[in-house]
Amino acid sequence: MSAWTLRLLGVGNASAVELGSAMATIERDGAPWLTIDCGGEGLTAYHKAYGDSPMALFMTHAHLDHVAGFERLFISSWFDEARRGEVRLYVPVGLMPLLQQRVASYPNALAEGGVNFWDAFRVIPVGDHFWHDGIRLEVFPVRHHWPDTAFGVRLRGSLVWTGDTRPIPEMLAKHADADELIAHDCALRGNPSHSGIDDLEREYPDVLLQRCLLYHYESIEDGEALRSRGWRVGMPGEVIALRTPLGMTPA
Repeated sequence: MSAWTLRLLGVGNASAVELGSAMATIERDGAPWLTIDCGGEGLTAYHKAYGDSPMALFMTHAHLDHVAGFERLFISSWFDEARRGEVRLYVPVGLMPLLQQRVASYPNALAEGGVNFWDAFRVIPVGDHFWHDGIRLEVFPVRHHWPDTAFGVRLRGSLVWTGDTRPIPEMLAKHADADELIAHDCALRGNPSHSGIDDLEREYPDVLLQRCLLYHYESIEDGEALRSRGWRVGMPGEVIALRTPLGMTPA
């Protein structure tokens, strides 16, 4: 049976350069399987871990700390004939216009012309689910900055990645009901776009919080403060064992 792991490429917020962009890769048998987001520092961490660029990504939202690596990814994909048009981007359909505005609208993707930004990729707009390498993943909206602009993803029985969000107890009741590890946005102090630990302790039962892996915090010191309250806190470069997704059969 395949071994599944989660590699944290970065765990910080937009200001925490030393912690890296909040970004991760789901691994299968030690190889990258699906990467979540494309931040600048996160893409650098990906290259360091794997020696190459990602071939499959799911996008949670279009804030720059999660999409700033796209220009580099475009260059590495377009100028490699084996990769050109083969890098899969799973993008929630409501996010497509925002992603276009953020990363693809600059006149002439190359100064020489002759190529559209998305020509380098295989863009797959998704609704409430998608299939990747024959495995079904769920997509759900989260509460970040503005309605219907940010999304989480679930690999059933294995992992729930919230992306940037306020507390979402109703979503996790539906999309984290199979004992998954829950990688959850959490800082020491919350704000209108992000969860703070007081928010999570108020909104979630302890049994759910014990399944949470907290990320997207502000500093190493804040991570230690979260850990001192008894919760699990992710660190950049950490590799975490996952359960085999439900519905998988032995290889």
